[in-house]
Amino acid sequence: MTVRVLRIAALVELLSLVILLSNLATVHLKPITSLCGPIHGCAYLIVVILAFPHRPARFWAWIPGVGGWLAVTRIQRVTAGR
Repeated sequence: MTVRVLRIAALVELLSLVILLSNLATVHLKPITSLCGPIHGCAYLIVVILAFPHRPARFWAWIPGVGGWLAVTRIQRVTAGR
């Protein structure tokens, strides 16, 4: 269950970062930043908190954007090896 929630949070984190950077590079609308900024921050914190108990994935979770996906991949690789 934790890996499933981690996967969802990683996807939300990545998508919100893409939206934020796209907005910054193009029109820079303040409502988009105001909406996606907190979503990205919360998703990032959820990824870091959920990956913390998994020792091999702790480091990867701290990388913004792709760290969540790297942590999920690492957790699945370690779990499959057991």
